[in-house]
Amino acid sequence: MNVTIITSLTHPGVEVYSSLTEAQLRNRLEPDKSIFIAESPKVIRVALDAGYEPLSLLCEQKHITGDAADIIRRCGTIPVYTGEREVLAKLTGYTLTRGVLCAMRRPSPRPVGEVCNGAHRVVVIDSVTDTTNIGAIFRSAAALGIDAVLLTPTSCDPLNRRSIRVSMGSVFLVPWTWLNAPISSLRELGFRTVAMALTDDSVPIDNPVLKSEAQLAIIMGTEGDGLAPSVIADADYVARIPMSHQVDSLNVAAAAAVAFWELRMRG
Repeated sequence: MNVTIITSLTHPGVEVYSSLTEAQLRNRLEPDKSIFIAESPKVIRVALDAGYEPLSLLCEQKHITGDAADIIRRCGTIPVYTGEREVLAKLTGYTLTRGVLCAMRRPSPRPVGEVCNGAHRVVVIDSVTDTTNIGAIFRSAAALGIDAVLLTPTSCDPLNRRSIRVSMGSVFLVPWTWLNAPISSLRELGFRTVAMALTDDSVPIDNPVLKSEAQLAIIMGTEGDGLAPSVIADADYVARIPMSHQVDSLNVAAAAAVAFWELRMRG
């Protein structure tokens, strides 16, 4: 066990937990050095089970022989930084209510064709920038039968610390990647696309035609303005969730959960 007790915020190795921004952790210029932070024993275990590579751990001293003991054993000889609760709170900017943080290697993006291979239901997250919504969509995707998640480059990073936390580790359970080509390119992989939007010609989400599609890509749009007109126009279908009490729409994360359940693969 490679345990180091820190008493200073400048101790070498702990900058990944304090001074580096999410953009610096992601490090687009040197992808092989990119890092993300997972927090809480439960989420870290999910990441390890999914094959993600741990680089270091930061935890309160009591967790070394407590909640983090099994994680430390699994991680071998990586550095384990620990210290008094007050020192760690200053380091991370908040009290470690869950007690354990883990710096992990960010994997290289996977090809879209590989992620979608054998998939029947995928979601395309288009320009969703709220980390909480990203995490919630991933959690619903994992729970409600979505086979893969594709994100346009203008969407938030799923490996953002808050996205991971909100998803309860679901970002490690569902295959995902970035969709740098037009959404219409999914037709080459056999998918029909359905844009979730309120338009004059949108069909109810429980339309039998939608449910009968063997391969369907569900497109969810940004929190404020929704999907761009060009995305809607290019989709094979446009669908809406019927509303009551003069409510016009749901939050994108809530709408995604409804769409995933209603359009799930039957049989």
